[in-house]
Amino acid sequence: MSASLLSLYQRITTWPAGHWLFSRAVCLRAPYFATIAPRFVALEPGRCEVRIADRRRVHNHLGTVHAIALCNLAELSAGVMAEATMPPGARWIPKGMTVEYLSKAVGTMHAVATPETPIGAVDRGQEWPVLVEVTDPAGVPVFQARITMWVSPRKQA
Repeated sequence: MSASLLSLYQRITTWPAGHWLFSRAVCLRAPYFATIAPRFVALEPGRCEVRIADRRRVHNHLGTVHAIALCNLAELSAGVMAEATMPPGARWIPKGMTVEYLSKAVGTMHAVATPETPIGAVDRGQEWPVLVEVTDPAGVPVFQARITMWVSPRKQA
């Protein structure tokens, strides 16, 4: 699916409202992420950028973006980046996540997910760390995550 997700992104985002359509398609595949109404900005092997708008539904009681909305944004961007980056015959699943809340998250949030190290051939299970930085509208980092992906060969049927 890696190549198909990336090729879908490359094809559909050339259309009017293509980024919105791609974002909706991802949320149809993984419905929970629709709770943050993500908008994919960029996708290529080794990089994924996603935004969430400053809406009441992602706020906490203080009026800032909720910590778990930021975690969802991080997991979504890391997962889609992983899917677009996997070599043929490999699969991934999140194994763990550590996060840091750096300052109040106010406004539209912009996440960028990149791997800590390149992924090579996958002939056995291995950990693959992905870094996600989330910034506010001024470009100030408000949140960062390190998500450990477990990457392994796909089982042959």
